[in-house]
Amino acid sequence: MRLLKDMLLGFDDILQSNITPEQGDTEVNALIYDTRADFVKGSLFVCISGASFDGHDFAAEAVKKGATVIVSEKELDLPDTAVLVKVTDSRKALALLSSAWFGHPSKELTTIGLTGTKGKSTTCYMIRNILEGAGRKCGIIGTIGIVIGDKTYETHNTTPESFQIQEYMRQMVDAGCDTLVMEVSSQGLKQSRVYGIDFDYAVFTNLSKDHIGGAEHKDFEEYMYCKSLLFKQCKCAIVNVDDPHFADMIKDSKAKIEGFGINTDPKQGDLLKKFEVIEKASDLTLTTTGGVMGIEFDYTGHFAGKAYLSIPGKFNVMNALCAITVCSHFTSDTKIIYDALASTHVRGRLEPVKISDKCSLLIDYAHNAVALESVINTLRDYSPKRLVVLFGCGGNRSKDRRYEMGEVSSRLSDLTVVTSDNPRFEKPEDIINDILIGVGRANGKYITIPDRREAIKYVIDNAEEGDCILLAGKGNEDYQEIEGVRYHMDEREIIADILKE
Repeated sequence: MRLLKDMLLGFDDILQSNITPEQGDTEVNALIYDTRADFVKGSLFVCISGASFDGHDFAAEAVKKGATVIVSEKELDLPDTAVLVKVTDSRKALALLSSAWFGHPSKELTTIGLTGTKGKSTTCYMIRNILEGAGRKCGIIGTIGIVIGDKTYETHNTTPESFQIQEYMRQMVDAGCDTLVMEVSSQGLKQSRVYGIDFDYAVFTNLSKDHIGGAEHKDFEEYMYCKSLLFKQCKCAIVNVDDPHFADMIKDSKAKIEGFGINTDPKQGDLLKKFEVIEKASDLTLTTTGGVMGIEFDYTGHFAGKAYLSIPGKFNVMNALCAITVCSHFTSDTKIIYDALASTHVRGRLEPVKISDKCSLLIDYAHNAVALESVINTLRDYSPKRLVVLFGCGGNRSKDRRYEMGEVSSRLSDLTVVTSDNPRFEKPEDIINDILIGVGRANGKYITIPDRREAIKYVIDNAEEGDCILLAGKGNEDYQEIEGVRYHMDEREIIADILKE
């Protein structure tokens, strides 16, 4: 139970109504923003205007169900039994109310927020591994799930709704966590899901065109602006100075600024003068040992050290540099950093799975042409004897994606194995036929095996020394969706079963 007056503390910028002392003493027994939730007597209901439903239209019904406080952006005709709290922005109000409802858990955590188009998930896990090696206990909120201790919970959004974020943070504090590492999406920022959280560290990884159109962002400028909002609510901003958009991220930030990069543009000299530290990598060396593709590099900045990653890709050096920059505020032990980075594998993000000392197999979430081309080019840098790419495409999704992925794989790999992904309500063979249209545009060698398990068995059974096999599209998923049903299917388990056979 909370008193309304306590929950409205900090509302100065968005509060539009005057609350009497008597109203302020109203007891709140539940905080609700979803009309499908179970109401109790004394509920506070926040009216959210969504894409397909306006919560304001439900306000009178909420009172009938037991709500005694309604938070609204509009004037509403309510019974005298209900207190109307008028605000300028209901989503911001929900974020502040949720923080108060769960006892302001962010104040008990060191908060690290990461935004950018790519690299957030991998960097989150790198940061977590280093900090836990240094004795801290970290929770994660992100694409791969909610991590609290040794438990991982599924989430449907990279950055959940503000109520859920505050609830997860309270669980983290109660479980003994002292640090939160969170992926902060552009949509999460646009919809004020992290409003009111004063991040200790805010990180910018990179920016490219994504999430534009439909119900997301109207254009690239809005996408970029929403990303930049994170740096207006942080104490220390850490940005990728190799990305041309870094200056747009920190333009109006009042935070302390640090950076990281490999190929810093000398023309940026004036822009970089206000940076307190710039972490830099040098002497990048690709390695392949016992079927494991990795990379070594030296770094300087807060202090000097050497790092090794047992995952491929120069872009992962940028992710590691980012993690080092953040974690240098917590530890200067280079052995802790080295060991943590060397052992970091992120489920479904160029995740290596051991099948032999003589060839490599990786699982990656790449499920569009841009991502697939990037991953294939990364693996090509290691000069494998053959690069075998296995993938399918999701049903009830754009056909253009199928043509494009087929063309990319056919053009860049030595063998394309076309199989099924999540067919949903389409026939797998129809999806495969669409992919083959793209494959035909580049005339690369290919085979089709509709059953994904049989396709994986084929590439393993026919692997040659020096090969690199990429299983693309499923990534961290452990299911296959067919006709509205999710059937358990984990590629790691399939590989283990095949190796046993």
